[in-house]
Amino acid sequence: MKIIKNENLIKRNGKIGNWVSLGALLVLGGGMYISFTRPDLFTYSLVCLVLGFTMTQVGMYMGNRWGRSPRRDEKLDAGLKGMHSDFTIYHYSTPASHLLLGPAGVWVVLPYQQAGTIYFEKNRWKLRGGGFMQTYMRIFGQEGLGRPELDAEHETAALKKFLLKKMEEDAVPEIKPILVFTNDNVELEAGDSPIPAVKLKQLKGFMREESKNRKLSALQLQELNRVLEPS
Repeated sequence: MKIIKNENLIKRNGKIGNWVSLGALLVLGGGMYISFTRPDLFTYSLVCLVLGFTMTQVGMYMGNRWGRSPRRDEKLDAGLKGMHSDFTIYHYSTPASHLLLGPAGVWVVLPYQQAGTIYFEKNRWKLRGGGFMQTYMRIFGQEGLGRPELDAEHETAALKKFLLKKMEEDAVPEIKPILVFTNDNVELEAGDSPIPAVKLKQLKGFMREESKNRKLSALQLQELNRVLEPS
């Protein structure tokens, strides 16, 4: 499997996360100092504390996504290790954050790192459990599950729009989303979800099964890779 990723973007956002976290500590420290030494400037100390708390959330979010290893892209690479050379995975170099291209077709891969029981019910993905640390991260690190179905719709539409600018409409293949849950401590109950959902350890097997009925020819793969290859 060929791996293409935007290393510059990953490094830049990782550094931004580190600097934001450092700045948050300085702002929080300043707010505490003002509150103890200048009680008459309470409003300024309150502003510092609110700003520092917000910056802490942003820093934790960016650190989890871009800085702390294994990152999402690294986990996907590990989970797909050993796939046939006809497959190419693109990280942060196309309108979809993670795009897997191969005989199984065009797949927008959406990774989620939450623990606990994740289940699909009444047209929504929901999360329960996960322990204290996961609850802490959801509150202070913006690590909620969000709306995977909307994420999938947005990234799929963005990729299709990009391909339509580069290729004839009848040459653009079907683009499918798949949700991949990467935490070892996740229980998955996909139910009647219209979007395929698997644990990370199941991803390779899923794609191999999809490849049995080849979705894209070698010529189609060559053309798509040409269009998607970073300039």
